[in-house]
Amino acid sequence: MALPFLFEAWALDHQMPPSGDWRTWVIMGGRGAGKTRAGAEWVRSMVEGSRSLEPGRAKRVALVGETYDQAREVMVFGDSGILACSPPDRRPKWNGTRRALTWPNGAEAMVFSGNDPEALRGPQFDAAWVDELAKWKKPREAWDMLQFGLRLGDDPRQVVTTTPRNVGILKEILELKSSTVTRAPTEANAANLAPSFLEEVRTRYAGTRLGRQELDGILLDEEEGALWSLEKLEANRADELPEFDRIVVAVDPPVTGHKGSDDCGIVVVGAVTQGTPQNWRAYVLEDATVSASSPTVWAQAALDAMERWDADKMVAEVNQGGDLVEQVVRQLDPMVSYKSVRATRGKSARAEPVSALYDQGRVFHTRGLGELEDQMTKMTAQGYKASGSPDRLDALVWAVHELMIAPAAGHTRPRIRTLG
Repeated sequence: MALPFLFEAWALDHQMPPSGDWRTWVIMGGRGAGKTRAGAEWVRSMVEGSRSLEPGRAKRVALVGETYDQAREVMVFGDSGILACSPPDRRPKWNGTRRALTWPNGAEAMVFSGNDPEALRGPQFDAAWVDELAKWKKPREAWDMLQFGLRLGDDPRQVVTTTPRNVGILKEILELKSSTVTRAPTEANAANLAPSFLEEVRTRYAGTRLGRQELDGILLDEEEGALWSLEKLEANRADELPEFDRIVVAVDPPVTGHKGSDDCGIVVVGAVTQGTPQNWRAYVLEDATVSASSPTVWAQAALDAMERWDADKMVAEVNQGGDLVEQVVRQLDPMVSYKSVRATRGKSARAEPVSALYDQGRVFHTRGLGELEDQMTKMTAQGYKASGSPDRLDALVWAVHELMIAPAAGHTRPRIRTLG
C-alpha cells in the first residue's frame, strides 16, 4: 500500500516544511511529538526524485546525531527513521563500514557524531539533518564544521530536530533571519503514542519547568550565573504539603496603575517553622500575579489569594507607592493583617540569601509556577538579565524574608495552623 509512504497526506502541521526562503528549519517539540519522523521524511523529500531512479534535489546528505550509535539507531534504523519511512522501491541500503546510506538513484547520506566535530571537516553536502543538537557535548564546534561543509548545490538546507534546552548555539540559530521554526507539544502526536505514557508523564511533570521543556517543547532561557538553575528548582519540587505554621501573601505593586504598567507580583508562601531555624521549611504555593490596570485590581487579587489560602498576613513593598499601598488595600478590607516593607538594598542583594535557602534544600515549589521560575533563572548577582521587572520574583523574595529570614534572628516559636 502506498498510503503509509505519502507523508504529506497525513502529516501534522509542525512536521511539514515551512514555505519561504530559509536555510535552517528547526523543529522543536516535546518527547514523542514526531520530530524524528519529520526529519526522516524531509530527507526523503530531498533525495528522492519523481521515480525511484531519478535524482532528487540533494545528492550528498549529512546525518548528524549526538553519537554515531544514536544517529544510526534513531535516524537510520529507528521506528521513525529513514529506512522505516522509505517505500521498498526507494529504500536506501546501509553500509556499516562507511556509515552511509545509498539510495537507488545514487544519492548518499553519511552518518556523523555531534561529539566528533573533526569528522565533519572536509566532506561537502547539499543537505543535512541534525538531531538533538541541544544534547551534544560539543554543539558549537560540530555545528560550525557542518556549516562549512554545507556548500553544494544551489540551495543547501538543513533541518534540526531537537527537544529544546538552554544551549547557546540553539538560541543563536533561532535568532538568525535565515532560520524558521515549528513547535509542537507531546500531545500533538497523541494518536501515535500510548495513552498510558501520556497520562504518566503529564501526572508526573505537568506544571514543572522540566515538563514545559520536555513535553511542551518550550525553550526555557536560563542566564549564565543565575542565582537559581532549572536543576535546583526541579530538585526542590513538592507534590505534598505539610501543615503550615504561617502563610503570607507578598505583593510587589507596580510603579503605576494603568494599562501598560508592570504586572503586580503576588506570591503565596507557607512555612513550617518548628524547631531551630535550620529545620524550617518554606513552600511556594501559588503565583497569583496579575496585570493590573488599577490599584484596586491588584489589591483585590491579593486579598482573594489570602482568602483562598487562609493566609495570616499580607506583606507589601512600599518603595514606589508609600502609604497609598496600604490605603488601597484597607479600602477593600479594613481589618486585613498587613505589613509594609521597604527595600534598602538592590534586588539581587535581597535575592541572594533566599537563593541560599534553595541551595540548602529548604524552599520548595508546587507545580504551575513556570512564569515565576522563568524570572528566577534570569536573576544574577549582577542584576536581572531580562526586560521588564522581576515582579513575581520580588514578591517571592519578600515572602521568604518574612517567613524564614527575618524571624530567624529572634527565633520565636509561632502557633501551628492547619489548612482546612
